[in-house]
Amino acid sequence: MEIRMAGVSKIFGPDIVALEDIYLYIKKGEFVYFIGHTGSGKTTLLRLINRELVPSSGQVMVGNYNLRKLRLGQLPYFRRQIGVVFQDFKLLSHLSAAENVAFVLESIGMPKRQVQERVKAVLSMLGLWRRRFLYPEQMSGGEQQRLAIARAIVNMPSLLIADEPTGNVDMETAESIMEILFSINASGTAVLMATHNQYIVDAFRARVIELGHGRIVRDEPKGEVQLYGGL
Repeated sequence: MEIRMAGVSKIFGPDIVALEDIYLYIKKGEFVYFIGHTGSGKTTLLRLINRELVPSSGQVMVGNYNLRKLRLGQLPYFRRQIGVVFQDFKLLSHLSAAENVAFVLESIGMPKRQVQERVKAVLSMLGLWRRRFLYPEQMSGGEQQRLAIARAIVNMPSLLIADEPTGNVDMETAESIMEILFSINASGTAVLMATHNQYIVDAFRARVIELGHGRIVRDEPKGEVQLYGGL
């Protein structure tokens, strides 16, 4: 799905400006890093795209959806086209790995046989099929992150949003996760990734959008971090 933002601002409370006058166009199937210091507006921007937040002003278009005008009844259908990988995983601790992934499909009424086929396919792709009966607390941090990705992509979304997906894992695991994300992107899914990891941005080149004090201060294809003083 294409993403367009025009004159978007987001203000919290009386005077906390999280985003100010954002103009942005992201093509269908792009891979985009969002970088910037803590508090620069990265997460707020991603939450606007996922319609967790509504802009204070301006327009946000994701595909054919105008998110400021999106009716409550349309929201579940919009969300089905988007996968989200949270920094803290948000896995369901009382469900096994396979059940965590199946839950996404069961919640939209997919037939049981199709659920089983999709769960096996995505867990196998992410190297977790042999771990399918484990509960999240029994899995390593890297395995939990891969499970979070599996859950986000099992419904074959058009757009994957990843907020610091390598933030809680070691570098070897981070590289493995990036290879997975680029593989998902190669299949046609757009990937939007917020990160503080300078090495990842420089090693796995893609479009870089840098935010500072709620504004876009840099937008480069195949950008890097190290020439710009870090994150």
